Amino acid sequence: MGLLGVWIHKYKMARKPVAYLRSLGVKIGEHCSIASNVQFGSEPYMITIGDHVRLTENVRLVTHDGGLWVVRDLKEEYNNADIFMPIVIGNNVHVGVNSIIMPGVTIGNNVIIGCGAVVTKDIPDNSVAVGVPARVIETVDEYIEKNKDKYIDTKNLSGEEKRKILEKK
Repeated sequence: MGLLGVWIHKYKMARKPVAYLRSLGVKIGEHCSIASNVQFGSEPYMITIGDHVRLTENVRLVTHDGGLWVVRDLKEEYNNADIFMPIVIGNNVHVGVNSIIMPGVTIGNNVIIGCGAVVTKDIPDNSVAVGVPARVIETVDEYIEKNKDKYIDTKNLSGEEKRKILEKK
């Protein structure tokens, strides 16, 4: 993609990311939040995203195996070979900042992927997964229980109202 293509992509992602991604073939459910700098790779049409999914800053979804760059040079019969695998993200999923979802991964429903995770294997429903490579560390119910004393009701407040509450803490 040339410089103009990169600019157009960023512009469209910033304005209406879901509509733009659907035009590229990404299958996206309802009520999704997708940061403008999420990267959908060279085969976005191989990606399926459920309802109520949030992909935060710098998330990357990779649908092809780049390792064949080396194999093609070693084995003539693989000169033109590629490996492509779809990515499926279920409903009610949060993918943290700087995470990478690798080819062939399915992320279940009600899943939290921690910041910086590299998801190389399927993540089951109702799980919290973190790390490199990502691994399940707890259920969503365990996450709720562990954090229940930390919750602060600020979701629908203005920035100023939120700041006042947080500065008191």
